[in-house]
Amino acid sequence: MTPATARYPYQDATLPVGQRVQDLLSRLSLEDKAGLMFHGALPFALGTGPAVELIGGRRMNHFNIIGAATQARELAEWHNSIQRLALDTGWGIPVTLSTDPRHAYTDNPGTGALAGPFSQWPEALGFAAVGDPNAVEEFADIARQEYLAVGIRAALHPQVDVFTEPRWSRGAATFGESAELAAELVGAYVRGFQGEAFGPASVSTMTKHFPGGGPQMDGEDPHFSYGREQVYPGGNFDYHLLPFRSAVAAGTRQIMPYYGMPVGTEYEEVGFAFNKRVLTELLREELGFGGIVCSDWGILTDGDIFGRVFPARAWGVEHLTPQERLLKALDAGVDQIGGESCVDLLTGAVRAGKLSEDRLDVSVRKLLEEKFRLGLFENPLVDAAAADAAVGTPQFRAAGRAMQRRSYTLLANKNVDGGPLLPLAAGARVYLEGITAADLGPGFIPVPTPEAADLAILRLRTPFEVRGEGFESFFHCGNLAFAPEEIERVTAICRAVPTVIDINLERPAVLPELADHAAALLANYGSDADALADILTGRAVPEGRLPFDLPRSMAAVEASREDMPFDTEDPVFRFGHGLSLPQAGRAGTAGAADAAGNADTSDTADLGDPLPWARSVTGSRP
Repeated sequence: MTPATARYPYQDATLPVGQRVQDLLSRLSLEDKAGLMFHGALPFALGTGPAVELIGGRRMNHFNIIGAATQARELAEWHNSIQRLALDTGWGIPVTLSTDPRHAYTDNPGTGALAGPFSQWPEALGFAAVGDPNAVEEFADIARQEYLAVGIRAALHPQVDVFTEPRWSRGAATFGESAELAAELVGAYVRGFQGEAFGPASVSTMTKHFPGGGPQMDGEDPHFSYGREQVYPGGNFDYHLLPFRSAVAAGTRQIMPYYGMPVGTEYEEVGFAFNKRVLTELLREELGFGGIVCSDWGILTDGDIFGRVFPARAWGVEHLTPQERLLKALDAGVDQIGGESCVDLLTGAVRAGKLSEDRLDVSVRKLLEEKFRLGLFENPLVDAAAADAAVGTPQFRAAGRAMQRRSYTLLANKNVDGGPLLPLAAGARVYLEGITAADLGPGFIPVPTPEAADLAILRLRTPFEVRGEGFESFFHCGNLAFAPEEIERVTAICRAVPTVIDINLERPAVLPELADHAAALLANYGSDADALADILTGRAVPEGRLPFDLPRSMAAVEASREDMPFDTEDPVFRFGHGLSLPQAGRAGTAGAADAAGNADTSDTADLGDPLPWARSVTGSRP
């Protein structure tokens, strides 16, 4: 509000933020303060129904959007309806809407959503493969603009866990196995979302999962009780802090601690949201973080997810009551509880004398300041009519498609005559799996069997184990090796005809047999079929290098230490490996020149001198 229309000092935009925060804080009831300290979930598909009780009854005004929309305008209109509910409640505190990543290919309601109307990019691993901070900042800036258009003001990302345990299901959203590389890229990510100065044009970043969720015992995920332990057999705890140090230095506004409980370290064996030495002594005092600490979702109470009850992720404090867990988390240094709406536990603790209202004020002051600095009190609504034109623009989609192509990693490229197979020349008869002749473009003749083909093109995915139904099934974990019958099927095709294999590396697949038999081996980190087609035909050039080692066997994975990078014995391909495409018309089936004119002038060769982060890491490998 302008000074002329402001009824209270906190509504006066000309006053300093600190003064506005203090004025509003002084007016809030205990219930208002408690509501601010819970970051709940709102399913988009259910409209405003759940929000009426959460906003009006429980005074909550931070929500994670669950589900996807087909049109940006739908999401923007829903956002505005949620905001109107909040503006008509109590002191009219606007809602802060947040989201897990929704610009890539992950479809897991617990970790990320499909892109829908937003521009579509590779997973974070793809940015690690390219290793270009400018590309990361470009993506983050575009995502920021798209989020703003629909009213999303907090990003529940970046995820800067170091991917040292190959079996872990969350690796696709990380920057890979090198902490140095992740530390290099996270600053660009934060700048792209928040800008040089945090303000009304910013989206707040919640960097996760402190102090690094990569070293999960046996690669199991702590969303589930069998994955609750986080271990450091190599004594490498500090290595996993490197990206968080960079995020704090870059000004990330929020931090999310992970569910896992450290085992065999100097820290208490309780989940990190309950861990005072980790959150207060390490994060606050040593790293100097002064922003908001929000717990991961569902650490206090058991919850129904898709019709199945999962226990609270209260690892190490299962014996405590939900209220005792809440008090321990607040004492550890948490400001906000994620994924819960049990505000009565907090108000009850204050009224029972177990917690002072002054402790609430410490956290509420930070949460209010965030809303004021984001400009939510001045501009709580978005222009819904303009959302479709602002989200997924041709320019934004083109940038996402270009990054899909850049991130492709060429692992092998050899034809039967000794020359390179890629790029492909037109006129070939092709056997296809996972890609169509229409994707390839004119000049290729699809045939029904490998025996009738001049070459085969197969799109594969990294293997995983199905652990359960419903929510649990979305987490791709466990075994990374292809089943023997699948190895036999694929290698038989390779023996019948020169074969291109394109594998989606959401985790480090075990593929020595495929690498031995394929004529060309490509890796992607989330891409459309037309991106593959452009790489195959030389219309685009792969620039990616592996963001992790590719292990030779599951035995090597099982023998490696969860907290140590590059710890699997004799990997098939090393971190940083990547080949260039040969120049136009060089050998055998080599096809058209790269349209950008930047194909290598030799036969298939290594991409050359690695970036500084790759030199330092590869030089220190065992």
